[in-house]
Amino acid sequence: MAQTSALRQLPQSTLFRPGDVFVLFGELFGRGYANGLINEARKAGMDIIGMTVGRRDENNQLRPLNQEELAAAEANLGGRVINVPLMAGFDQDGSPTPTELLASLTLKSWQDDKLDWEHIEQCRQIGVQRFKDGVAQAMAQLDGMIADGRNVFFAHTMAGGIPKAKVFLAIANRVYKGRGERFLSTQALLDSDLGKLILQNFDEVTANTFQHLIDGSAALRGRLEAAGGQVRYTAYGYHGTEILIDGDYQWQTYTNYTQGYAKMRLENVARAAWEQGVKATVFNCPEIRTNSSDIFVGVELPLLALLRALKREDGGAWADAQWQACAALLQDGHTLEEVLGKIDALNSGEVMRGFRNFEAWPMPNSPELAEVMIGTSDAIVDLHQDKKALITDHLSSLVIDATGPLMFHEAAAPAGPVLWLNHDIIARQLNRMHD
Repeated sequence: MAQTSALRQLPQSTLFRPGDVFVLFGELFGRGYANGLINEARKAGMDIIGMTVGRRDENNQLRPLNQEELAAAEANLGGRVINVPLMAGFDQDGSPTPTELLASLTLKSWQDDKLDWEHIEQCRQIGVQRFKDGVAQAMAQLDGMIADGRNVFFAHTMAGGIPKAKVFLAIANRVYKGRGERFLSTQALLDSDLGKLILQNFDEVTANTFQHLIDGSAALRGRLEAAGGQVRYTAYGYHGTEILIDGDYQWQTYTNYTQGYAKMRLENVARAAWEQGVKATVFNCPEIRTNSSDIFVGVELPLLALLRALKREDGGAWADAQWQACAALLQDGHTLEEVLGKIDALNSGEVMRGFRNFEAWPMPNSPELAEVMIGTSDAIVDLHQDKKALITDHLSSLVIDATGPLMFHEAAAPAGPVLWLNHDIIARQLNRMHD
């Protein structure tokens, strides 16, 4: 793929109405992108149904939620939860599990340690079959909950897949946070057996689950469409974002986004479904800070350019208020112009320019990149009054607010299987919401 396919016009289509069904394919934890879609579904009067990943018992066996857990999950979602465990990935399947195999790896040996790939493939097949069986059970229950002629919106939210191995936490701290002597190459990780296992698990969690959802809901989709209903599928991607650099919207990316390979596989699942007449769309969203992204120091930096986009895209009093709210988070004597100056210096520098190579994405990191990116992130965080109340937290919440309606209404009549939501359309959506 040589270029992005960006959403440039605010979507005007509507499809979903009271009595239609919104299905969250993935459990809702904390605040993230899914909240924006759920808010739109609630506004449209849709019935909201969710799934669960289940929980592990004392023997590490996957189980459904107990009554207390189910009640909490349904209260958090604001809808019913189908209580069939849909834990994605295979890192805890088989015996010994892949995670248990990693227990022998050490910080000194992990780059050379080899894994039993024949056994890991058996674990992968067990995990895949377990997940597909779970999807079949969940879809059988869902089928009984949706009447003929209803429209259904499936929102896929599954991502991640890092095995819970102590050695990886130490490695990740050096790969994603290390500078100078503590720097560790992402390519060194990916070239190791550990890295190859992680990439496989990313594929299963982030991408292949979307395929299992589309396949597993085929009978339900056929029934609804035969009765005049329509079915849509969305998923969250990341493949860099256009932000304002030197006065123009230019594509850039956080590097190294190790999950990028799985995100491209996710895009290909949507393209293949689209060719079969299934309206499945991956929306590549901007970088934001979430509970799970804090390990990636610097991923939040492109967010700061959204402040300029808010003004560029016909921003008025509300856009000015966002500037003021963000400025108020800084220590006395420091300004937003100072913060944006650091971002300008980063983006115009030779190191970052070298990573704005769409065709080569996701590129491995480098010592020079870690120095400027992590250094800039640390310097900007240090300008804040409270390190737990960052400008990028505020801007992340705005992006979530904008992606919800953009995805919800674009999915009614989607332009294609892969669409980028860049800072221009995010800013326009936010300004329209706050006219």
